[in-house]
Amino acid sequence: MKLIFEKHKEGRRGFSYGDCDVGKAKPLAEKYCRKRQAHLACLSELDVIRHYTNLSRLNYSVDTNFYPLGSCTMKYNPKFCEQIASLDGFSQLHPLLPQLSGGGMLAQGSLEVLYESEKLLCEITGMSAFTMQPLAGAHGELTGVMLIAAYHKNKGSRRKYVIVPDSSHGTNPSSAAIAGYEVVVIPTGSDGYMDLVEYKKHLTEELAAVMLTCPDTLGIFNPRIKEIADLAHACGALMYYDGANLNAMLGKCRPGDIGFDVMHINLHKTFATPHGGGGPGAGPVGVNEKLIEFLPISRVIRRADGTFALDYHQPKSIGYIAPFYGNFGVILKAYAYILHLGREGLIKAAEIAVLNANYCQAKLKKYYDLPFNKTCMHECVFSASRQAKNGVHALDIAKYLIDRGFHPPTIYFPLIVKEALMIEPTETESKETIDAFIEAMIEIARLAEENPSAVTAAPLRMPIKRLDEVRAARQPDLNWKPLALFPD
Repeated sequence: MKLIFEKHKEGRRGFSYGDCDVGKAKPLAEKYCRKRQAHLACLSELDVIRHYTNLSRLNYSVDTNFYPLGSCTMKYNPKFCEQIASLDGFSQLHPLLPQLSGGGMLAQGSLEVLYESEKLLCEITGMSAFTMQPLAGAHGELTGVMLIAAYHKNKGSRRKYVIVPDSSHGTNPSSAAIAGYEVVVIPTGSDGYMDLVEYKKHLTEELAAVMLTCPDTLGIFNPRIKEIADLAHACGALMYYDGANLNAMLGKCRPGDIGFDVMHINLHKTFATPHGGGGPGAGPVGVNEKLIEFLPISRVIRRADGTFALDYHQPKSIGYIAPFYGNFGVILKAYAYILHLGREGLIKAAEIAVLNANYCQAKLKKYYDLPFNKTCMHECVFSASRQAKNGVHALDIAKYLIDRGFHPPTIYFPLIVKEALMIEPTETESKETIDAFIEAMIEIARLAEENPSAVTAAPLRMPIKRLDEVRAARQPDLNWKPLALFPD
């Protein structure tokens, strides 16, 4: 497909200016003026419309394709949430208005959304309070570890270490390290759970926190989670819950009830707000009673007369961690989603997410290695080691799926599974869609045995075929040089 500049025809126009109805502007100083014309393509309106419409058809999106991305959780974003977020009363609100309008009186609706969202998340998770400000999951993690550090500092306790399992998301050790802690990695045992014997060796008075994903990145719920939490608390450490997989537990188990002290929630993963290229993130952080006084400012409070205001008077707060109040539009969409589904709907969403993942696991375990053969939660993790013996690796499987019209699943994560294929169908996909994906995966397994080159050559139907990925990463060619069309 040609670039928009390559469709340039000198003199072609897709617009016209009317007569100017304002006075002639004072000329700019020469130093601000161009020495040559801008390299802008001359095109008709029809050229532009067709170019960008056709370009959009090359994109994958959750509106057009199935995303079985484990860990990243690309679920469908209901359009009614987008409509609510686009209401003028929300979308046109100036971010300074809550501070400048007499205690927020002109922004009561938006402040109420933030306040009520916090209360709903507390009810769902068993936490006592939330800050809605973190702008993404990783940002929420860092905020949570900063709260843990503030808690220990306030108690006069010098703590050096944070424990993470070897199956953790990479942001866990990163957040701990950025916050100034050393990271201790605990291996996964042959049963798929964190090695308790090794874990107990590191339970000292220098341990600040244990960071766990529950269910973990293998898609497994650890039945010893309460014991792990009790052991951590016994030595004065806190428990951090990575909320990336909370969608598997909605209405079934609350992190605050099983021993977690602080957690973040990825709103895009659990409550269907846009993710990645589809929009900004949000990672609210919840805490139990002993951490409330350290939460970031400002906090939305409800006054005695029922109105809402921003409270900046928190002497032990860790301070500001984001501009204004977080990604308000994302929070608003999650708020609408929670209210629409209600208690029964959220529970049903978790049940279907778990059902769909176990359906995929049951259908595919005959064809792909299953490192830990257990009932999974919202995602299942296979290994393509069997296919790799014939030269077909996880990356090849991913590229073949693109030809079949599916976005690839997460590959090579978690790192402890060789040739990992992490599949998460989410609760929003139909049985027909999941069956079509399973059929494609079985076809790949068959081709890996009978005709491996058919898989390793893919994709063949896409505008861009196989790339030299090492070269593309190390020597990217990102600039188009328009001199042939636009000579000086």
